Amino acid sequence: MLTIDLNENKQLVIVQTQNIKVKSEQILIKVYASGVNRADLLQRKGQYPAPIGDSDILGLEVAGVVQEVGDGVSSDWLGKRVMALCAGGGYGELVSVDVGHCIEMPQTYSFAQGAGFCEVFFTAFDALQQYPNFGSDHTLLVHAGASGVGTAAITLAKALGAKVVTTVGTEVKQKTCEQLGADLVVNYRSDDWVTSMREAGLEADVIIDPIAGEYLHRDLNVIARDGRIVVLAMLGGRFCERFDTAKLLQKRAHLIGSTLRNRSSQYKSELVKQLLSQFGEQLAAGQLLPVIDSVFPWQQAEQAHQRLENNENIGKVILVHE
Repeated sequence: MLTIDLNENKQLVIVQTQNIKVKSEQILIKVYASGVNRADLLQRKGQYPAPIGDSDILGLEVAGVVQEVGDGVSSDWLGKRVMALCAGGGYGELVSVDVGHCIEMPQTYSFAQGAGFCEVFFTAFDALQQYPNFGSDHTLLVHAGASGVGTAAITLAKALGAKVVTTVGTEVKQKTCEQLGADLVVNYRSDDWVTSMREAGLEADVIIDPIAGEYLHRDLNVIARDGRIVVLAMLGGRFCERFDTAKLLQKRAHLIGSTLRNRSSQYKSELVKQLLSQFGEQLAAGQLLPVIDSVFPWQQAEQAHQRLENNENIGKVILVHE
């Protein structure tokens, strides 16, 4: 089969690889679209290697059509349009995925929308799950609100009736978050988000933070008592010199590091079940929509990566297989 891989110059190129064999409890998907994630950018730089046993090929989410099922999987899956979390390999023509990590696509979804759903919505849902019974009485602060995870988090939190505060870096991103229902959107280039939240009388029960660095120190200024700070990445740096442990104790706050990729297959399957249990009706009705920034042909993976690297995207960047 054909797949996208790195050449000796670390450039993304299409190469021929061995065909995939579907394993027990898995389905084989013919890929029509693949989501592009920052994890892909880090992996190609050697900074985020695939967990042992997972595919070294890039790609953590896809949408496509089921071509084959493994032992223990119902033949009812054959021919279905699905979207799925992958343990790598999503940039290939075919990918084999644990059946528990797959969802039948809503009828109204395009393949591009399907490929932009799983990684960001499950990451955001997992973060919100860290706070028991998060809902209408609570407030979410999500940094990088116009990112894929940020837009998904806004959508889920508003579906639960919660208040949402986001930080963004441009007016265009601010408008996107407002259109998704965010109650307070702060452009960090012109305003101070800690001050803005205090003036609005808001504290966050959950903070979804892909920035880290010195943001962690400032998160403690707006976290509510017994709140959760869920760190997804460290775009702002690995260390925080001013982190105030006294504030952490005073607020009884939880500081949680979270990545979805290296979770167990069972954990991911359970997460899929929980999201469908809570939001299945809205998903089927097409009410949970990923924000699609741009769609690139499969052959333009390098350009797709560059758009994400430059932080130009609002929502998801997608590769479509022609």
